[in-house]
Amino acid sequence: METHLYFSLIPEALIASNLPPEKFGQYYATGSGYKSKGQCLFFEVDPSFRSDYFEIDTAISRCVPTPDGTPKHSVYVAVYRVLEHLPISALGKLYLTTAYGHTLGLDRGELPPVVESGLHLYQDLAPVNSLVVSNLEPVAFYESVTLKPTKFIRFPGLFFVELDLGELSRDPENGQANDLPYPFIHHLREALMVLKPRTGDAPSTKDSKMVHRVHSLEFPYRMVKNGFYVGNGSQLGFYPMPPHHELREKNNQWWRSANI
Repeated sequence: METHLYFSLIPEALIASNLPPEKFGQYYATGSGYKSKGQCLFFEVDPSFRSDYFEIDTAISRCVPTPDGTPKHSVYVAVYRVLEHLPISALGKLYLTTAYGHTLGLDRGELPPVVESGLHLYQDLAPVNSLVVSNLEPVAFYESVTLKPTKFIRFPGLFFVELDLGELSRDPENGQANDLPYPFIHHLREALMVLKPRTGDAPSTKDSKMVHRVHSLEFPYRMVKNGFYVGNGSQLGFYPMPPHHELREKNNQWWRSANI
C-alpha cells in the first residue's frame, strides 16, 4: 500500500499515512467519533524527500496496514520546527479541508502582481498563529519577518494567508463591515487606524500591527483574498484560491460545506 507524506498546518506537523489526500483530509478533519470537527490544511510532500532532521524512513517503516488490510491513518514524523526544514520545492498540492471533511486541492501558481495599495489582514498559521494587519503587500510582509526583518522578530519561514478586509482596507474608521464575519471588528478597526495605507515609496512610521498574538487557526475560507503563501528563507511559493463563482460551479459540495 502506498505511503504518503503530508505537511499539516493545523497543527504544524509532518505525517506519514496510507490514506490518499481526500481520505486523509476527511480523517484529519473529522477523526474518530470522540474528536470534534475542525478544518485542516495540509500539503502533500514529495515522497522521495529526505532530511537528516526527520526520521522519515523509520516513520514509513511503521506506516503499514493492519492485518485485516485497514490502512494506517497517521504516523507522526515531527511536530516541531517542520516548516523551516522543508524546502518549498518538496511541496506539492495544498489541500483545504472543511470541518465536515470535504477537501479541495490547490496547485502552486505564480505570485500575483502588486496592483493595489491599501491595508492588509494576514493570518499566520506556521510557525506561529498570529493575526496581523499591515500596509505591506504579501511579499514585502513575508520579507519583513524573514529575510529583511524590520523588528527583532524573525522567522526562518512562514505560512500565511491574506484575508479580505472589504471597505476597511481603504477606510478603517468609516468603512462598512456588514459582510465581514470577524467577531473582533472594533479591535480590528483600532489596529488598522494605527496604520496608513502606503502610497508609492512614501515612508511609513509603522508597517504592521498585531491584532491577536495567539489567534484561532481556523478562518472562513470564503474570506481568502488571493491565496496562500508559504516561504522558507528566500523561497516563496503561492497557491491561488479560485474565485467564488468557480468554487460554486465546480466544487459546489466543498463550497457549501465550507459555508455552513
